[in-house]
Amino acid sequence: MNWDQIEGKWKELSGKARSSWGEFSDDELDQIAGKREQLIGKLQQRYGLEREEAERQADDWARNL
Repeated sequence: MNWDQIEGKWKELSGKARSSWGEFSDDELDQIAGKREQLIGKLQQRYGLEREEAERQADDWARNL
């Protein structure tokens, strides 16, 4: 699924994001709103990941939807 589709279906997909990254709060999921850059930033912030790893996780998650 591409990021435009993810953004459009974020209300449905935010539950899957919570399954993958359980430490995200509802407010953080609302802030992400299906945007790739927002998700990458939150992954870096919440999980202490390097940018490359955060990008990999976000893209792997999107590919497996």
